[in-house]
Amino acid sequence: MFSITVRDHVMVAHSFRGEVFGPAQRLHGATFVVDATFRRTDLDEDNIVVDIGKATEELGAVLSDLNYRNLDDEPVFKGINTSTEFLAKVIADRLADAIQAGRLGEGARGLEGITVSLKESHVAWASYERAL
Repeated sequence: MFSITVRDHVMVAHSFRGEVFGPAQRLHGATFVVDATFRRTDLDEDNIVVDIGKATEELGAVLSDLNYRNLDDEPVFKGINTSTEFLAKVIADRLADAIQAGRLGEGARGLEGITVSLKESHVAWASYERAL
């Protein structure tokens, strides 16, 4: 399996509901390092997994919809605990939509999977992996 990974970051504010979250129930900020890994069994006709430039641009576009936002105020997240795991899935799904729409180029249609990891710190992160 071949893969490439592109990286960016996103800064959000949010709060959580539920005792399990302790002090994070209060509004707080989070800065995540975001890695998106694209996978395929065989390279495309250009001998690449996907255009790294387009992958980087699209990750940035997906993150721009979240960046510098209080997620508690976003209608799409109303009543949802926007945990690190949950946000990894949101980003992966939005990247999958971009691939299906052709925004990563025609060669990207041969991608088989994507993994998005959000790093909260140097000791804690969460990932979501999905097929395409």
